[in-house]
Amino acid sequence: MSAQKETLGFQTEVKQLLHLMIHSLYSNKEIFLRELISNASDAADKLRFEGLAKPELFENDAELNITVSFDKEARTITISDNGIGMNRDEVIANIGTIAKSGTKAFFEQLSGDSKKDANLIGQFGVGFYSAFIVADKVSLTTRRAGSAASEGVRWESQGEGEYTLEQVEKAGRGTDIVLHLKEGEDDLLNDWALKRIVRTYSDHISIPILMKKGNSYGENGEVIESDELEAVNAASALWTRSKSEISDEQYIEFYKHVAHDFTDPLAWSHARVEGRQEYTELLYIPARAPFDMWDRERKQGIKLYVRRVFIMEDSDKLMPQYLRFVRGVIDSNDLPLNVSREILQESKDIDAIRAGCVKKVLGLLEDLASNQPEKYAAFWKEFGQVLKEGVGEDHANKERIAKLLRFASTAVDGDEPTVSLSDYIGRMKEGQDKIYFITADTLAAARNSPHLEVFKKKGVEVLLLTDRVDEWVVGSLFEFDGKSLQSVAKGQLDLGALEDEADKEAQKQAEEAAKPLVEKVQNALGDKVKEVRATVRLTDSPACLVAGEHDMSAHLERMLKAAGQKVETSKPTLEINPEHVLVKRLAEESDAGRAADLAQVLYDQALLAEGGKLEDPATFVKRINKLLLELTA
Repeated sequence: MSAQKETLGFQTEVKQLLHLMIHSLYSNKEIFLRELISNASDAADKLRFEGLAKPELFENDAELNITVSFDKEARTITISDNGIGMNRDEVIANIGTIAKSGTKAFFEQLSGDSKKDANLIGQFGVGFYSAFIVADKVSLTTRRAGSAASEGVRWESQGEGEYTLEQVEKAGRGTDIVLHLKEGEDDLLNDWALKRIVRTYSDHISIPILMKKGNSYGENGEVIESDELEAVNAASALWTRSKSEISDEQYIEFYKHVAHDFTDPLAWSHARVEGRQEYTELLYIPARAPFDMWDRERKQGIKLYVRRVFIMEDSDKLMPQYLRFVRGVIDSNDLPLNVSREILQESKDIDAIRAGCVKKVLGLLEDLASNQPEKYAAFWKEFGQVLKEGVGEDHANKERIAKLLRFASTAVDGDEPTVSLSDYIGRMKEGQDKIYFITADTLAAARNSPHLEVFKKKGVEVLLLTDRVDEWVVGSLFEFDGKSLQSVAKGQLDLGALEDEADKEAQKQAEEAAKPLVEKVQNALGDKVKEVRATVRLTDSPACLVAGEHDMSAHLERMLKAAGQKVETSKPTLEINPEHVLVKRLAEESDAGRAADLAQVLYDQALLAEGGKLEDPATFVKRINKLLLELTA
C-alpha cells in the first residue's frame, strides 16, 4: 500500500544549513556516518526508555541494534535501526524544520569563512543533514514503535528546496536511511572503509553496529560471500569500562557523540563513585563556547542514565547554571527507572550526585589552572563569564570558584584577564589590607579612570572589572583569603597603612584650604550631588564622582537602566583636586555666572570620565564653547 506523494518545502533555515554544510564540511566528509549512527543510537535509547512503561513498543523484538550496509551496483549506503522511529508529524518536525532555540543567533554568527563556519555548524549539531555531504539523494523510511505496519512514512529529498512525503508499508519499527552517493564517493562502497569509519568514530556506541562479515575463500580460491552479521563496535557503554581500557581517542569521539560537537574537548573526568549513592560520571569541559550560551531557553548538557538505561537529557537538576557548559553522562545505580523531572526536583540522591559532580568539575578546572595554564587560559576566554556566576549562585563552593577567577589588572599589560586573586595578594604592598578593584564598561575606561591616579602614584595594583557579571561577583564576594574587596570608586579614600603621616597631613590641609572653594562648587551644583569635598585621590584630573560606600555603583546603575529596570538613583559625591589648574581658576573666579559654568563643567567631565551619560549634551557643548571663547578673547 502506498499513499499519494506530497511535496513540501524546507524551512528557509534548513536550506541555508544544507548549503553551508555541503560547502563547509566536505573536507571532513566521514562525519556523516558518525552523525547518522549517533541519531540511530539516540532512537534506541528513547525506545528503551519509553518501553519501561510500555513494553509492547518492543513488538517482540527487544534486541536493539544498528545495521550498516552498502550496494555497489546501486551506489547506495544504508543505515538502519530498530529504535523508536517517527510518525509523519515527527518527520516534518525533525527533518523539515529546525525548531531549535538560538537558530537566529547561529545564522547571525556565520562569517562566510568555511573553516570558521564548519566549527560553528558543528556546535549547532548537524545530525541528519550531514547525509547530504556525500549523497545527492536521501531516502528515509520510518515507522514509530507501536503503530501499524501501514503507518510507515517515506521521506525523500535531493537536499535542495523541497522534499516528498508518502505513507508506506513498513513491517519493522525504526528507521532506514538510504544514501544515493554523489559522483566521486565510490571509495565508501567497501567493507574496509565503512568498518574503519565506524571503529574510529562510533566504537563507543552502546548497542551493536552490525555489518556483514568479511568474505572468505573456498578450497579453489573462489570468493564466498557471507550474509552473517557481526558487531563492528565494542557495543558497551563507554563510561562503564575501566579507564585503563579507554584511549584518549575513544574519550574524544564519545564527547563528540554526546555533545554533538566537532572540536575536541579541553579536558574530562571519568570516575565511579561508591558509597551511599553509587553512580558513574563522565564529564567533559568543551574547548569552545556554544553560540547560544546566553540563550535562556537553551538546554543543559548532561544525559542521565539509570543502570545504563537512558532516562533523559538536558536535565537542569544535574548541573548548576554556572556550569551549563559541561557535557557528559551520569549513570546512577540507585535512582528508579521511572524517575521523572518532577521527582528529580525533590530527590536527595540527585542533590548528592550533583554536589559530587560539581566538585569533580571544579577539581578538573583547578588542575588545569595549576598544571596546564595555557589550557586554563583557553577555558577562561570561552567560559570565564559563566563561571563567575557561581560566586553568587553556589555558596558552598564560593571560595573554590573565587580561586579560579581571572581579571585584568593595572599590574599587567594587555587585555587578557590573567590575574587571580591569589596572584594579587602575593603582590600586595606592605601594610595593604584590601584588594582594590574598579568596574567599568570597557577596559580602556577602567585603565584611564581618574579613580586610579593615586593608586598608580603609589604603585598599588587595581583589578579592572569590565564583564557585565562582575558587578554581581563583587556584590557577593566581600573578601578573599582574609582580605576585603574594595571599590576605588566608592566611599571616602582610605588607604590605611599605605598612607604615611605626610599624606594624612596633606589631605587635612587640602580640605581646610579648599573650604571656600567647596562651598562655591556646592552652591553651583545644588542637589545634583550629595556633597563636594577636596581630595588627594587625584593627581592629573580636576574632579571625579564617588558613590557612597553602601550605594550602588554608577556602572551597575547604568546596566540596570539599560536592562529596563527602575533604579532609585543615588546622588554621588564630587571630589575635586585643589592643585589642578582648572580648579585653581575656579577658586579665583569672582564672576558668579562663570564660576557656576566652570563648576558644572567639572561635574559633567567627571560624569563622562566614568562612562556616564549627560542629561543635556547640547548645553554642555554650549557651555564649553562659551568658556573657550572667553578664554581666547
